[in-house]
Amino acid sequence: MKINNVILRTVTKLAVFIILTLAVYLFFAGHNSPGGGFIAGLALSAAFVLLLLVTDIETIKKGIPLDFKKVAAFGAFLAVGTGFGAFVFDVPFLTQSFGNFVVPFFGEIELSTVTIFEAGVSFAVVGVVITIILSISEDV
Repeated sequence: MKINNVILRTVTKLAVFIILTLAVYLFFAGHNSPGGGFIAGLALSAAFVLLLLVTDIETIKKGIPLDFKKVAAFGAFLAVGTGFGAFVFDVPFLTQSFGNFVVPFFGEIELSTVTIFEAGVSFAVVGVVITIILSISEDV
């Protein structure tokens, strides 16, 4: 017997959109105030877990064909890579660098190596959390 969960599916679509929007906000707020890659990664993971609860794993794997172990490894490589990038400029490990750039449509913005580091942390967190959730769900 299949349970009719139309309300859950409908609410999940809106909730996932809100959670993903919050994750993007937390990510970009992180280098000047509390937040950043870790909490954004947890929020992204929460959205994936909510999708996994509403649909089956095969549908999610078909829609998002990623190996989350590789996502975690890429994130760790990116975070550590920003630290080693400082050695190229003969400064201590994980030294921050930033600059102002003119980007079409947005105007002048400040870009920092912290953003790249936080992206690596976010990828690593999402990869690890989703890998754990998928491995637990496959054992059941």
